[in-house]
Amino acid sequence: MLALRTVLGRCLAGPARGVVAGLGSGGGGAACSPFIQTARCYARPVRKRKKDIPSHLDDLPPTMLKKDYANVPIIDSVDDVVRRLLSLEMASQKEKVKIKTQQLVEKVRRSPNDNGSFEVQVAMLTAKIRTYEEHLQQHPKDKSNRRRMLMDIDRRKKLLTYLRRVRYDTFENTCKQLNIKYTLPAPYRRRITKRWLVKKAFCLKVFQEVQKLKAPEKLKQRREQRARARAAKEEKQAQCEGTPV
Repeated sequence: MLALRTVLGRCLAGPARGVVAGLGSGGGGAACSPFIQTARCYARPVRKRKKDIPSHLDDLPPTMLKKDYANVPIIDSVDDVVRRLLSLEMASQKEKVKIKTQQLVEKVRRSPNDNGSFEVQVAMLTAKIRTYEEHLQQHPKDKSNRRRMLMDIDRRKKLLTYLRRVRYDTFENTCKQLNIKYTLPAPYRRRITKRWLVKKAFCLKVFQEVQKLKAPEKLKQRREQRARARAAKEEKQAQCEGTPV
């Protein structure tokens, strides 16, 4: 490190003297030394280029009107500038997400007045999850939005699990229309360790010893029950024989 500083100091000091000498002698100035160029590039911070991340809002045409102005009667007679201001070309991210959510809801809703069924809730959560995913690709350290996205994913999975159990045809149609890949939860498997095996063997041994201790008592109870049943049967037969016809 000390050697690097010494070399850079000499490189910077050498051309500087030449420039001063050139100015003093009336010259128009010396050209920049390649050592100075190297030092400047070494000290310049490297800028990271943002990659073009595909968005689920790319399929929305820019000429489409916003959600609040799509059904206005006089929208066809307005000026082109006003129509451009009211279109998605000048819309914010929030307004585009609203329109995308409405499109996804229209694919799976049961009726025009359906706003709260399980399919509609899954469509709304899907739009939110995809927006969170795009945001986290650009800002991977945003932990609060990552937490919200995981909560929405868990909630959507619960809704899809219920639909799969109750209405399988609706579940298949919802996953197909919204392009959702549903994976079954993994079965629970206990991690087998040496401690667990020893504990299991000890519990089995204790259970067998307890069964051996209880065996004479259970045998005695079983014999008493058979004797009582036999006595009750004989008494019933005697009553039947003593009863006059």
